[in-house]
Amino acid sequence: MDKNIENLVIPEHVAIILDGNGRWAKKRGLPRSLGHKEGCVTVEKTVEDAARLGIKYLTVYGFSTENWKRSKEEVGALMQLFRYYMVRLLKVAKANNVRVKMIGDRERFDQDIIEGIEKLVEQTKDNTGLTFVIAVNYGGRDEILRAAKKILKDGQEGRLLPEDMTEQIFTSYLDTADIPDPDLLIRTSGELRLSNYLLWQLAYTELYVTDCYWPDFNQDELIRAIEAYNSRERRFGGVK
Repeated sequence: MDKNIENLVIPEHVAIILDGNGRWAKKRGLPRSLGHKEGCVTVEKTVEDAARLGIKYLTVYGFSTENWKRSKEEVGALMQLFRYYMVRLLKVAKANNVRVKMIGDRERFDQDIIEGIEKLVEQTKDNTGLTFVIAVNYGGRDEILRAAKKILKDGQEGRLLPEDMTEQIFTSYLDTADIPDPDLLIRTSGELRLSNYLLWQLAYTELYVTDCYWPDFNQDELIRAIEAYNSRERRFGGVK
């Protein structure tokens, strides 16, 4: 690493909202698809940087449930990019001992993409370094709704009683059941909203917003976010 991080507490789990690909491209007179492609290059670099820093979990918002509302052309381009990127990501994961997980509802994707996701997860499951979580066809409300449906089904079939419900049990029905809640959320491009991202999991997460567009995000930006995290006085439920 170029910057001295010896005195920094590294957050265990960093979540990122990758915002600004389209605006990055527009600023340069380029098509939006090139902004998304450049954003994928930034994801690769960030995975490597996070692994070297000692971050244990990195979760990125790859494709939201709302992204289907974009133009047919843009969604099609994103799907093609996703197909290409899954192959690239497998190489990056193997080179950096990264375990890949996917959260979200995969059922809406074409079968070849579903199979690609399953291959990526299966072939990296035994890696012991950074866990890289990609939220695809993901929305926080959709995740909670899907969890509620599973809970109702288990209740109807006698596997779960109302009096047995706790936060821990509810959490076990979420896509992130085996992943700790994020310590730090980074959002690029300066927007001040959660955009339906990890709504349950971000309850006590520190937020950091940078004005840079996602394709411009780099190691220095990541370290600045961690420095800001270190400057916060962490409290949970009012208890220091």
